[in-house]
Amino acid sequence: MSDANLAGVIDTLTHLDADVDDATRIDRIRDLEELKAAAAAAQARETASFAASQRAAQAEAGLGAGEIGRGIASQVALARRISPAAAARYVGWATILTTELPATFRELSVGRTSEWRAMVIAKESVFLSREHRAELDSELAPQLAVLGDKRTEAEARRIGYRLDPDGFVARARNAVADRHVSLRPAPDAMARLSALLPVAEAVACYANLGSAADSTTAAGDERGRGQIMADTLVERLTGQTHAENVPLALNLVMAADTLLKTDGADSDAPVHAEGYGPIPSDLARDLIHQASADTPMWLRRLFVSPRTGELVAMDSKQRCFTPAQRRFIRLRDQWCRTPYCEAPIRQFDHVNAHRHGGPTSVDQGQGLCEACNYAKEAPGWNATVLEHDKAPNEVEITTPTGHRYRSAPPDPPGRRKPAAASTCSSSAAARHTSPRGQRGPGHGPSGSTTPRSSLRLRA
Repeated sequence: MSDANLAGVIDTLTHLDADVDDATRIDRIRDLEELKAAAAAAQARETASFAASQRAAQAEAGLGAGEIGRGIASQVALARRISPAAAARYVGWATILTTELPATFRELSVGRTSEWRAMVIAKESVFLSREHRAELDSELAPQLAVLGDKRTEAEARRIGYRLDPDGFVARARNAVADRHVSLRPAPDAMARLSALLPVAEAVACYANLGSAADSTTAAGDERGRGQIMADTLVERLTGQTHAENVPLALNLVMAADTLLKTDGADSDAPVHAEGYGPIPSDLARDLIHQASADTPMWLRRLFVSPRTGELVAMDSKQRCFTPAQRRFIRLRDQWCRTPYCEAPIRQFDHVNAHRHGGPTSVDQGQGLCEACNYAKEAPGWNATVLEHDKAPNEVEITTPTGHRYRSAPPDPPGRRKPAAASTCSSSAAARHTSPRGQRGPGHGPSGSTTPRSSLRLRA
């Protein structure tokens, strides 16, 4: 099927006849589910072929064993509009599925199972030898049409354990190396603090918090059990007597009108909390005003250009960004600047490499996660800052296949947008351009995406 045919399929789906009965709608739902599965299989096949071709090309170019594979997942991430970390997992899954799980891949191709269930089988068989993986595949695939998500995962684990019990146990023991703590935004200005721990330690922590909550409730505390457990966790981690007395160590970026709650147009503009995202202006003022007298607090001014509205700062002749420049870039970019990545900023990058004469300035700098910064250094990648006023500090990335993507930092709080602009909350604006200049699925003229993504788009 050609690219034009794929575009035709998408166009057809957007114009399905709405004047049908409910029985037809149910039939369509099933048909579309099977179509999604078949499309997922085709996408996995293309991904595995692309990864193999890129690896071969890199090996032929003389790259070392440690460099082969660099940048491949990042190209897939940009094409799929997902993060590089998710793309790396997907590339591995697609390779296993298409080369070592033929029966499962066939079930996915004809729509008898879902992409998620096929991924689960690939994940649960990763510790098996090629021979044992083939046995699991041939035994489990015929059942997939009648299995749900949980039963698919349970059966894959059961068969895997039966085929290689030692490998199953070793995998469980090695998983302890993946323990970590993470912080994720949640609705209503809340956040999820999560810890991935060995099961015994996790159960012990939860039981300890529960026991403390039960004791506190028995003493007459009127808070709910969950509330007490959450407050106890904060108190024990921070050493505070009361959870609400945690010292305020939070960077808030807001317009002056918002901070002072004047009659200005920006008095209710959302505030950006570093490491979290936008929060309501009233909540930001509460965080400031409710802090105790002993809580240290600083006010730093960030200036905006009266012509473009973007944040501005000084240049530097140093090789490394100064602490002030790094702080500025982190507050301006908020997340990794690679489109769709949205990982925390870990490194500060010269868009035009310093070794090639790139200046050490905030205008020519960007915040990236570690993976994206390394991918940018792979052969065939190029990045440049575009000189125009439409999107300040807009960076254009060119991948080894010639595709181009653009990203710009979020608008600072209080910046007025043109009435015609299509905007929504995001860490970057993005635009995708095909080297062939053709109109592909979901693309506008010259390959630019139409405004249906969650990112701010510019035609």
